[in-house]
Amino acid sequence: MTYRTPLLASLAVSAVLLSGCAAAAGSVGAAQAPSSDASAAAPSAQGGHAGHHGGGSPSQRTAVSEPSEAAKMVCGDQPMDRLTAILDLDQDPHTVNSWADSTFTCTYHLDEGALDISVREAPDKAAALTYFDAMQALAEDATPIEGLASLGFPAYETADGSAVFQKDSFVLQVDASGLPETLGPDGITRNALAYQLSTTILACWVEHH
Repeated sequence: MTYRTPLLASLAVSAVLLSGCAAAAGSVGAAQAPSSDASAAAPSAQGGHAGHHGGGSPSQRTAVSEPSEAAKMVCGDQPMDRLTAILDLDQDPHTVNSWADSTFTCTYHLDEGALDISVREAPDKAAALTYFDAMQALAEDATPIEGLASLGFPAYETADGSAVFQKDSFVLQVDASGLPETLGPDGITRNALAYQLSTTILACWVEHH
């Protein structure tokens, strides 16, 4: 994918180091639960788009009661501003958010289709990594994002336009599979769009960690 060029990867790293976030945020990994049973948080192979949002239901012992401020950043000013700038939109798209199965999801309704950004909140880093690994194993045509482009986090992309990163107790997914392969005045690919929005959100998390 085009975003893997050294130049764009370097710009992504710079964004993580320098980008500002106006929204209030809790520290990443602040989600609390009495148990760290990672297997209960792993996604199921049944239902939904393979690897997208998991599809499974965690046990009551591992469910997080409400989304953290950091998770809610996926519906905040920074990704919205980045999205409108990339696509040169005249106004902010309508959004709808939801909280279910320890996952906060923000859906951006664009003229071309829906863009979903979700954050799975696990009890701890180990549980999040287990969930991430299960997502990657279930996802169709998953390719690891490696080197500088990964920003030092476990990450992968799918051929249909998703980018997934694991940081601390969070698993971030930007799912652009409902959009055309290219969009906007510059013809950005949906994979590149998913990656750029991911790095924007990661920049907020790094700043407020």
